[in-house]
Amino acid sequence: MRIGILTGGGDCPGLNPVIRAVVRRAMIAGHQVIGVKNGWKGMVENDTMSLTLESVSGILLKGGTILGTSRTNPYKKEGDVEKVKENFKKMGLDALVAVGGEDTLGVASKLVKDGLSNIVGVPKTIDNDLSATDYTFGFDTAINIAMECIDRLRTTAESHHRIMVAEVMGRHAGWIALEAGIAGGADMILIPEIPIDIEEVCDILKNKRERGKLFSIVVVAEGAQFKETGMILQEKKLDAFGHVRLGGIGEELGQLIEKNTGYETRVSVLGHIQRGGSPTAFDRVLGTRLGVKAVELVLNKRFGKMVALQGVKIVDVPLEEAVKALKTVDMELYDIAKVFFG
Repeated sequence: MRIGILTGGGDCPGLNPVIRAVVRRAMIAGHQVIGVKNGWKGMVENDTMSLTLESVSGILLKGGTILGTSRTNPYKKEGDVEKVKENFKKMGLDALVAVGGEDTLGVASKLVKDGLSNIVGVPKTIDNDLSATDYTFGFDTAINIAMECIDRLRTTAESHHRIMVAEVMGRHAGWIALEAGIAGGADMILIPEIPIDIEEVCDILKNKRERGKLFSIVVVAEGAQFKETGMILQEKKLDAFGHVRLGGIGEELGQLIEKNTGYETRVSVLGHIQRGGSPTAFDRVLGTRLGVKAVELVLNKRFGKMVALQGVKIVDVPLEEAVKALKTVDMELYDIAKVFFG
């Protein structure tokens, strides 16, 4: 068999372990693996690279993806879906492993319905917001990076008696903010699932100051919204999947906190720092397990599936089920975080 693999959407730690695992598992079984460059863009443009045991040696610890990535959506431009199908044949592929988040796997699910059925999905997103899997690789690395940054902000906040606002990633779901905030001992965690009541936020911070705590850490997800004004947009231009570019919630929040409390407030936007660097042990192992399972699905011709972590087991679920809805924050976990807000 000739198996293709692509990585689409935002990069994250753990992609290279998946690529490595797919290549090794396939080649052990006597099959060939072709890397498709830059996500779905590579399928549209017939842009590939050979993958061998030598080319994937040593990539386990590297962040990002050796295949490159893009946010190309073949359903956005007329004729691109046909190009994907034609190039699938030109590449001589028997199957394609698509590694990505809701957008990349959403395209995969549509292609399966539209006749390009020999596709298996692997879930990837630092936001951990894909349905049907308990965790996605990249998330553990992202929350550990965010936690370390929060720890560092804490020491300077305590020294200067300041409020420190840390803006983390999370467009529609606040998993990074929530778990990194809990781990970092944040005094407030603000997520997209719950509109921000600025009066409530300031009252909590004032109460802490009156009790003698002279600094506070506030963690906010980039997609969080104020009750009064809604989402903060960096720019209104949409990407190929219809997403606006977010940015600015941290700065706006910091200004409102300082204005309403009188406490000196500083803001740090962690941004793409959360995506970069070497994956944690958890993400290396999870990526490896998912990559091996994806090839086993291909070998057993179980197409139209996505591999997933459920409990401690790697299972497969229908692609359509995996992308039908985003997995938002578990409010029971958020209630645990709230114990430490007051």
